[in-house]
Amino acid sequence: MVANRYTEIEEVIAYIHRHIDEPLPLSRLARYVSYSPYHFTRLFKQTTGLSPLYYISSLRLQKAKDLLLQTNLSIRDIGLEIGQQSLGTFTSRFTERVGVTPSQFRNSALEADDHLRSLQKLSDWRSSHFTTIFSSNNRIEGTVYAALPFEGVILIGLFAKPIPEGIPLYGTLLPSTGYFCFPDVKPGTYYLMATSVSWGMQAKDILLPHTTLRTRSREPIIVKHGAFVPYQEVMLYPPRADDPPILISLPLLMNNFLSRMLQNSNR
Repeated sequence: MVANRYTEIEEVIAYIHRHIDEPLPLSRLARYVSYSPYHFTRLFKQTTGLSPLYYISSLRLQKAKDLLLQTNLSIRDIGLEIGQQSLGTFTSRFTERVGVTPSQFRNSALEADDHLRSLQKLSDWRSSHFTTIFSSNNRIEGTVYAALPFEGVILIGLFAKPIPEGIPLYGTLLPSTGYFCFPDVKPGTYYLMATSVSWGMQAKDILLPHTTLRTRSREPIIVKHGAFVPYQEVMLYPPRADDPPILISLPLLMNNFLSRMLQNSNR
């Protein structure tokens, strides 16, 4: 029965993608799989980690990212395309969840290329990044594996919600698969998310990471003061139907990491 329910949610997600330009109230989605809105919402959130309407709003912001890079539509018109009547509301929501304004995102292709080249030139950044972890408390550590081989970097972070949006509460870059650690994590609830950027990727593919390997923790990681946090073993895999979009701007995370590296080298 669980497998059947999962299949039904996949069918709803495919339906959402096909009709993303139309109004998609909860009643319409629940009716599509013959559930009550309450039961459908519970099942959808159990499967994806997000409510149906939040998932839809995420897909619409992903569409806005696509339109910003692939069309010459004005930012106001792009907001209207995803159902945002107010330019101010669209701009504030986009900025909150992507990390940069729509205009900054549209103009960040050159920045993405520069950051990737800078990361490729870095040497011995793993050892310098982890020099202080052994004395820290409340740390989250683990190992990242990849289902497919790749050469590049891994962007990994702890987020407040089970979707990679907004600046991660804790985040870093890894030069390969293997060990990672977030030291001195404050007590709270976190979701571990990661994606890969290959050295040969084009700027557009970095800004619109539809096909990158990724991973996400379906269950929250609970950090309590002084309590043991289980070792995390996570696998980067190709995108799945129920994965939420990667909304956070990857060039922004790359820039933040490079800035921290520069600060550490100047100390």
